[in-house]
Amino acid sequence: MRLVNIAFVDEGAVLARPLIAPNGKILLQAGISLSRSYIDKLARLGLDSMFIEDSTFDDVEVSSAVSLKTREVAYAAVLNLSKNIDESRLRSGKLDGVKNAVRNIVGDLLDNKGLLSNVVDIQGYDDYTFHHSVNTTIIALIMGISMGWSEDKLLELGMGVLMHDVGKIKIPYEIFNKTGPLTLEEFDEIKKHPDYGFEILRRNRDINIVSAHVALQHQERWDGSGYPRGLKGIQIHEYARLAAVADVYEALTSKRIYRNAHQPYEAYEYLIANSDRLFEPTLVQKVFAKCITPYPTGTGIRLSNGQRGNVVKQNPSFPTRPYVRMTHDFYNRLFSPIDYNLVDHPSLMIVGIENR
Repeated sequence: MRLVNIAFVDEGAVLARPLIAPNGKILLQAGISLSRSYIDKLARLGLDSMFIEDSTFDDVEVSSAVSLKTREVAYAAVLNLSKNIDESRLRSGKLDGVKNAVRNIVGDLLDNKGLLSNVVDIQGYDDYTFHHSVNTTIIALIMGISMGWSEDKLLELGMGVLMHDVGKIKIPYEIFNKTGPLTLEEFDEIKKHPDYGFEILRRNRDINIVSAHVALQHQERWDGSGYPRGLKGIQIHEYARLAAVADVYEALTSKRIYRNAHQPYEAYEYLIANSDRLFEPTLVQKVFAKCITPYPTGTGIRLSNGQRGNVVKQNPSFPTRPYVRMTHDFYNRLFSPIDYNLVDHPSLMIVGIENR
């Protein structure tokens, strides 16, 4: 299988992995031959890319970070929080659905040994709200697992991250989904959502206070430039420092109403570049950079020698130097594909993404 931008998906192409709707349910099953009407409808829904079958890449495996069922349960929990529960009920009610969702995510991730390539599950949709909290939680928990945290600690982290944006229920919908520039007043209102979220969560007996601090502090920055308190360095709780990294990476790689998604390598490079300013340096350089791949398996790439192909396997020790299979020399099909382990070819660089 390989990842293909929807603009280059041919009629009759066979879907290699299921497509998931914004509510977490399966939109299209793997194995379906895509008609032109299907392709056009998916484009209108805001889907940018999909995995298709390709005999040249039959041996390429893209495992899921978490199961489809786990995602569905997590989406339902977020929907319940963001749309179906008013603030007073959230304060006094139990959060069994959220706890169950986080336990499922932790269990799936602990069972999965190939964490490096699994963030390829993350894809952008116009309907952003549901995906962001779930995907940010998955990224944060991948990082927590790589740090050797206990299951109890992972549960605390996951509970906080899954609900880190709950304060947005008090922000007018039209502000968060505005396509144009925000006014100063609108941005000031958005900056209140960490305080709102903390006030909601700290009153709920089912939430550990340190989990609630993820909602309060996830917009704080290592150099003190964040909000709402302008905390800096280790004044920020470790859960919130980790959540900030996951939150920004997921936001950058997701499609928003006012912009297209950034490529994973672009978000990766942004976090690395700001690891001594906005984010905890050790966390980004020693944890994030080792467990989140900039070039997910299946991604179409272009090399510095002009050849085009796809990532076929990860190098866990060298995330920026994956195994690749080249099928074209510029735009001419090669007689036979060429495989490279980029670790063994230091002169070859990935210079572009081409999911064709």
